Amino acid sequence: MTASGLPPIRLHDLRHDAATLALAAHTDLKVVQAMLGHASIVLTADTYVSVLPEVTHKAAQETARLVLRAASKLRRELST
Repeated sequence: MTASGLPPIRLHDLRHDAATLALAAHTDLKVVQAMLGHASIVLTADTYVSVLPEVTHKAAQETARLVLRAASKLRRELST
């Protein structure tokens, strides 16, 4: 603990926070990889992609939107 009563923060913790917040802001994974200097996008994805529930929720919403749009288009095509 520090004099403020808060636990110390390491630079690595700030790096992790920056990457997590960038992904929460919908920054492309390739950009975050470059920002962190990771040689492999797999490392970046494995470490950060599932950290925030908002990221997973947004992906599910976008997937559902695409499926519903395709279903609507198919219905229109079949009814003509």
